Amino acid sequence: MCRGYDTAVAGTEFSNAESAVLARYFTNLDRPVFALRNLPEVVKGALFSRYSRTEKSLRRVLLDEFINEPDSGFDALAGKPSEGDDMVAVRRAEEFYERVLVGYGDDSVAELAGAHVAVERTSTLAAKALEDSRIGISPLEKSTRYVRFDRPGPDGRFLFYRGPELPHPGYEPAADALFSAYSALVEPVTDAIRKRFPLEAGETDRAWKSATRAKALDLLRGLLPAGTLTNLGLFGNGRAFEYLITKMAGHDLPECQQLATDLYRELAQVIPAFVKRALDDRYGRPAAERMARIRVETSNIARRGDLQSLPVPSVRLVEHDPDAEKKVVDAVLFPHSDTSLDQQGGDPAQVLEVLMGDRANRRQRAPRALEHAQYTFEIVANFGAYRDLHRHRMLTQDRQLLGTRLGYDLPPGLAELGLGGRFASAVEAAAEVHVGLEREAGPALAQYIVPLAFHVRWYFRANLREVYHLCELRTTPQGHPDYRWVAQEMFRRVAEVHPRLARYARFVDLGPGDELERRQSERRLDDKLDALKPHEV
Repeated sequence: MCRGYDTAVAGTEFSNAESAVLARYFTNLDRPVFALRNLPEVVKGALFSRYSRTEKSLRRVLLDEFINEPDSGFDALAGKPSEGDDMVAVRRAEEFYERVLVGYGDDSVAELAGAHVAVERTSTLAAKALEDSRIGISPLEKSTRYVRFDRPGPDGRFLFYRGPELPHPGYEPAADALFSAYSALVEPVTDAIRKRFPLEAGETDRAWKSATRAKALDLLRGLLPAGTLTNLGLFGNGRAFEYLITKMAGHDLPECQQLATDLYRELAQVIPAFVKRALDDRYGRPAAERMARIRVETSNIARRGDLQSLPVPSVRLVEHDPDAEKKVVDAVLFPHSDTSLDQQGGDPAQVLEVLMGDRANRRQRAPRALEHAQYTFEIVANFGAYRDLHRHRMLTQDRQLLGTRLGYDLPPGLAELGLGGRFASAVEAAAEVHVGLEREAGPALAQYIVPLAFHVRWYFRANLREVYHLCELRTTPQGHPDYRWVAQEMFRRVAEVHPRLARYARFVDLGPGDELERRQSERRLDDKLDALKPHEV
């Protein structure tokens, strides 16, 4: 174990002794993008899970809560450092995969090699770009519900993106004002919520404090600008990372372009054979340049209108298939018959009842046949809700640029507590700066100052199977009210056009939800923790 109290190495947050231990497990100790190595999958999974609910860096979490934690069993899982070169085995594996790639030209081989990467101190905007890769990449981002975002960085400044491409003199003061309002309101809002929802009989102090703090942070997250710095962990296969790097290199944000370089540098140390073409002159760079060119040219021909009135949050069903029910039934019967797909002719009521009539909980997944029913939704809601729903990857989605023309949401809970004035003033001041920044730097860069409370328009194209999953998961009472409303409205639109297909989504909760959303979840967590405690003999 390492308890290093000696002097920290220049440029890092760690002492010499800590750095000596950690160097085995990370590709660097002093840069915000780094890859993990020499750790078993079980440790990496637990590490990233813990990482999403703490203000600590990933390397600090590993040191404090795994390496230096006697009960973690880290030594037994990860073993002691060997005397030889730890990367010899990795290099040999890379050489093998390289031979396969060269000999067979099969890119799918790259899906057999994966890597964990941490990206720290990146903006929420850039995090959305990283998480937009739907297939082959699994992201986990720092939570706005469990972590306060007003803690200053080592330089004493609030943590939001600053870059030379953001020239407007009002940008940093406006961002500071948003964080100052957030910081000033956290304790008063938390205190007001705790007075409104006092500790109940049988409820632990831990569960109560956690639930009430989560409620406060939920109400205030709309103050955070899109430039807010966050941390996220990514796990992916080599093929997916190669494309992600190329796509980021072609992005319109300089921050994302720099992330492409950073990701390539770190992943080239752990899966070099699989990212070698991401930025090369033959494949990667021409592909990135093409993406950038297409974006500019399509932007030039896209239609732009004048808003006559601010659209309220809405969920519209833009498109659906009138024959969806027949297609689903045909798909259900097809593998069990010896006739063509379009000649099944089963009775929909009978088939659907057999297929889903006995679903006992939402973890009994809807069957694949439901993928034959397709829906396109257009949604207007605040960017915080988009941020939460964006993580659903088994659908097609895209958004318009984040701006201030569509208005914003003032959380009803803040108004009820009499604390909405400071929130509204900070958000509206940021909107004024956004106008100037948009004029000077363009609409893409101007997104950095827009608070998460502002509305954005996006679309989902999803099949019914994913609608079941999304709506049953995102309407649970402990969910954030903003995304919960979107999921409820999506389901209502489907039920209006296909009532028989929708009726078996029994675990969609269309009720009002819990006022203190996390209370019941935290109580269930206490029960689980109690069950894990060693029992006296």
